[in-house]
Amino acid sequence: MAYSSTHNMLMLVGIMVSTMVATCAGNFHQDFDLTWGGNRAKIFNGDKLLSLSLDKVSGSGFQSKKEYLFGRIDMQLKLVAGNSAGTVTAYYLSSQGLTHDEIDFEFLGNLSGDPYILHTNVFTQGKGNREQQFYLWFDPTRNFHTYSIIWKPQHIIFLVDNIPIRVFKNAESLGVPFPKNQPMRIYSSLWNADDWATRGGLVKTDWSKAPFTAYYRNFKATEFSSRFSKSNSRAEWQTNELDAYGRRRLRWVQKYFMIYNYCNDLKRFPQGFPVECRH
Repeated sequence: MAYSSTHNMLMLVGIMVSTMVATCAGNFHQDFDLTWGGNRAKIFNGDKLLSLSLDKVSGSGFQSKKEYLFGRIDMQLKLVAGNSAGTVTAYYLSSQGLTHDEIDFEFLGNLSGDPYILHTNVFTQGKGNREQQFYLWFDPTRNFHTYSIIWKPQHIIFLVDNIPIRVFKNAESLGVPFPKNQPMRIYSSLWNADDWATRGGLVKTDWSKAPFTAYYRNFKATEFSSRFSKSNSRAEWQTNELDAYGRRRLRWVQKYFMIYNYCNDLKRFPQGFPVECRH
């Protein structure tokens, strides 16, 4: 049933692929390893809930047992509540090595009452510097919300509660590298970054509020195969752009909630914006 329902949903949005494997990871032990932080990283509630904590001694983290090459990754997070200034909750895909690829969500902590900043970035062959940042239109500490990455050969889409907030298109035809050859694992960590995370490092972590804890549930991975069946053409595989509703949602988020876009940063690029920004 999980395969059938996932397949039908993806067909509705026009994703034409020859094979798909959907993994509904109700069991974190099956899909993830707790990699650092000792007992600050925990799996509980029948293996359906995971938490990471940060104190003055250490943060914590986990990674997927499996690597992925193209797919959709969904995870529900409830972020550190209260005064989380100085903390960063990172949730991302990454390969290994100096020329690694990476697709990032990072949640920058705040003073109590101030909004979290959602920081996104894309690395290719070890190079990033493609940041976009957003405020969220809800309090991400009160309830769980779904943060998703769709990674296909022609684009990467970042989504929050299934609303697209960013699209990074494959611009290899313009000479821009695109992550498409290196399988990536899923990683997450909660760590102290008070040298830069909150107001550029002006606000430091208040350790009297520790431990800081973030929660995870309802992980789901849907792998896309780029092998084409006889009835599916390469064009069909490559035409999964956002529909009209998705484009409206994207414009709404970028108009009202985007607070930084590297493509508009004249100070960083006085000689001209990166080529993907100009197209």
